[in-house]
Amino acid sequence: MASERIRFWILISLVSISGFSQGMILPLLAIILEQSGIASSVNGLHATGLYIGVLLASPFMEKPMRKYGFKPIIVVGGMLVFISLALFPFWESLWFWFILRVTIGIGDNMLHFGTQTWITTTSAKETRGRNIAFYGLFFGVGFTIGPLMTRLLEISQALPFLLSAVLSMLVWSSMFFVRNKFPEKDGFTTSSTASSLGRFIKTGKIAWVALLPAFGYGFLEATLHSIFPVYGLRIGHNVEILSVIIPCFAAGSVITQIPLGMLSDRLGRRNVLLAVLSFGIFCFLAAASLEDSVAALFITFTLAGMFTGSLFSLSITFLADILPPSLLPAGNLMTGISFSIGSISGPYLGGLFIEYFPGVSFFYVIVIMLVLILTATYIKKNVEFQYS
Repeated sequence: MASERIRFWILISLVSISGFSQGMILPLLAIILEQSGIASSVNGLHATGLYIGVLLASPFMEKPMRKYGFKPIIVVGGMLVFISLALFPFWESLWFWFILRVTIGIGDNMLHFGTQTWITTTSAKETRGRNIAFYGLFFGVGFTIGPLMTRLLEISQALPFLLSAVLSMLVWSSMFFVRNKFPEKDGFTTSSTASSLGRFIKTGKIAWVALLPAFGYGFLEATLHSIFPVYGLRIGHNVEILSVIIPCFAAGSVITQIPLGMLSDRLGRRNVLLAVLSFGIFCFLAAASLEDSVAALFITFTLAGMFTGSLFSLSITFLADILPPSLLPAGNLMTGISFSIGSISGPYLGGLFIEYFPGVSFFYVIVIMLVLILTATYIKKNVEFQYS
């Protein structure tokens, strides 16, 4: 139906503007704090505020969605994001900015949980990978453009925040043209805390391996956007070069997001995951060896994005393949939680690493993480079509 297609593209547009805001704020604040003399470990810890907000919101979203539907969750989440972005220029304080990061994390989690669940529960299995690939593609496009906003610091520190807030508000307003819809009742049959906890535990037992790629993508995304700018400055690259190198990862994911999603529909999520994780490891090993070369970083970031930039969308579709429909809403929440844990641990561990091991490339932290996920995915077999 035409109305369903319009709704799908509005949801996808919201995801793109969310990616733009996140892609902007991580390197932007990292550079501002680094230039202000903030320690790299504190800088990395500060970046976790976005994902602490995601974790704080996660346990409380299932019941409101069941009661009010998808649209109110998305509308409130989007509103929290653009209001918080607009407030950054009004008070330059470490703690105030941290609170705003947390609020953006809450809003982003509401927005993503609403859009993810709406898309996955209304997509047929044979097109699920493609639809979620579009989801990842548009998030990646936004994430690619976002870091370029750091160049606006030369004009005004407030300009990138205010411009991002205005763009977010404009796209958010399109939701008022979408008719609300409620989740399928079989996914929300009970409302007690014990029952919700039970669904989370059962989901974790069945599909823990499908949550790992989301963790890995969160680790990658947050570390590359919040710690690599700090590391890049310390090894001699300037802000202008970094603002162009960082988007290469997201740009690479844009190139392969749809092909990998369609390939996973045909070959299976696990097989595609094993391949992209393996190639991603080689890309970051190359980046560690060639980090002094701007051209090499352009190439390795782009190739790494082409292979590992689809980890989150593959995680969502892998989860949907494994879980019965009644556990899919809980699974989507746990995907967000897994992504947040990765996003929190990545910047903090990366910040500690470059502070205490200044002579060692921080890319090795990423390599170790990818190796662990690859090993776990390889060991865990015969799960993909268990509930199909």
